[in-house]
Amino acid sequence: MNVIDHVRDMAAAGLHSNVRIISSLLLTMSTNNPELFSPSQKYQLLVYHADAIFHDKEYRNAACKYNMALQQKKVLSKTSKVRPSSTGGTTSAVQAQNLPSEIEVKYKIAECYTILKLDKDAISVLEGIPSRQRTPKINMMLANLYRKAGQERSAVTSYKEVLRQCPLALDAIIGLLSLSVKGAEVASMTMDVIQSIPNLDWLSVWIKAHAFTHGGDNQRAINTICSLEKKSLLRDNVDLLVTLADVYFRAGDTKNSILKFEQAQMLDPYLIKGMDVYGYLMAREGHLEDVEVLGGRLFNISDQHAEPWVISGCHSFYSKRYSRALYLGAKAIQLNSNSVQALLLKGVALRNMGRVQEAIIHFREAMRLAPCRLDCYEGLIDCYLASNGVREAMGMANNIYKTLGANAQTLTILATVCLEDPMTQEKAKTLLDKALAQRPDYIKAVVKKAELLSREQKYEEGIALLRNTLANQSDCVLHRMLGDFLVAVNDYQEAMDQYSIALSLDPNDQKSLEGMQKMEKEESPTDATVELDGDDMEGSGEEGDLEGSDSEAVQWADQEQWFGMQ
Repeated sequence: MNVIDHVRDMAAAGLHSNVRIISSLLLTMSTNNPELFSPSQKYQLLVYHADAIFHDKEYRNAACKYNMALQQKKVLSKTSKVRPSSTGGTTSAVQAQNLPSEIEVKYKIAECYTILKLDKDAISVLEGIPSRQRTPKINMMLANLYRKAGQERSAVTSYKEVLRQCPLALDAIIGLLSLSVKGAEVASMTMDVIQSIPNLDWLSVWIKAHAFTHGGDNQRAINTICSLEKKSLLRDNVDLLVTLADVYFRAGDTKNSILKFEQAQMLDPYLIKGMDVYGYLMAREGHLEDVEVLGGRLFNISDQHAEPWVISGCHSFYSKRYSRALYLGAKAIQLNSNSVQALLLKGVALRNMGRVQEAIIHFREAMRLAPCRLDCYEGLIDCYLASNGVREAMGMANNIYKTLGANAQTLTILATVCLEDPMTQEKAKTLLDKALAQRPDYIKAVVKKAELLSREQKYEEGIALLRNTLANQSDCVLHRMLGDFLVAVNDYQEAMDQYSIALSLDPNDQKSLEGMQKMEKEESPTDATVELDGDDMEGSGEEGDLEGSDSEAVQWADQEQWFGMQ
């Protein structure tokens, strides 16, 4: 064995710190005496040295050393005959057999560039590898990079190439479905393996479920996933439960979403995937203490994922500490630029700080990444309405309605915009009635209908609507609004009870507290007219216009420049 063989063995054994030291010394020796090592030996030393640096997470340095190795490989390719070195030579055939793969080196360079967020450079390196020599992991990285860059056609081609080589690459399947490739086409690419391997009949159903999800057909997606989850072989699968929880969330079913997230957590206490959505829902429901505990627990699991930062950001946002929420959202984006929840968090924080145009940029990026998530569109519409862009908001709402169909959520979004224009109040009423006919328990529709009834001073009708909804579920906003309506009809005692219930559900609900305080100050109120805030739903936790002082604005302002928040 020569010294290069020893370095190679140490690298294979995972002794990276040892490899870094010895390879550095040997490379210096080679620089001072070019005759000491052959071109192939120097190439090996450079690759092993770069690998050790990569392991130490010095990615820019590692990329530089890998590029030096590639330059050395070019020199080696021009050398027709390998000279034996003074440290002990080997035959050309043996050395060639032991040489690190040039394709693997290029993949490592692309990995470095991806981590450094130099996506264009990463794509350039990978595209330099001939198509026939691209391994599945190279095609997968290319597909993800193409998708991130908006090159959808190239991304589809690369994902399909991954599936051609590895038909059970389920993340590649999700990638294709997210790019609007038909479920039937994707399923056909896996048909051979499904038919040839026993107990894989569930895969076609799994593909169908994800096709429904990415097509925006949430109810059919829920039904399909539930049918999978009930199968004895897939019962209590954490990934399925998280997917089901996410689809419930997209469908606006907060109760079942939280239930499935909690079930997944019980099965896997170290679960990170999807916990950002779970933390957001818990914060929106007013369970800030639980959110704080959840964030701390996830930080102990890993602070290199976006999820714990998003969860802490949601806690700050619903505690009305918007600058801190902005900082935490930006940190999450820095860790994962594809985190939709992080983009939404930063967007609502910017909006509530009055930086509407910056917020719009983040909501648009969230829409690009998740075109079937309605909360992305709602955030953008709220920004338009906040800047008096009713026409833009109406155009966006109509586009959602036409694209995703007339379901309770899209009808409510369109009605919300219609409520902003006195000329379209009747249309808003018709849309809300249609939404409630489809889903009588859809809270956002109930809130908007109650708001409309308040404007028309139809208090008894509003009370009946809220009581019917509260008979099946308990919600802070609904109890508070019922309290407001009861004040309007002079039923002060029950109104006080409703405010108390609302505060028990969300102790941070300022409007319920204000309602109670107003009643305590005015023992015999003479004016029973109540005006409900159009953003009541957001006031209890939806990402809307929350009011309050921002005591940490100065503290966090200096940190914004580090996380791209200009």
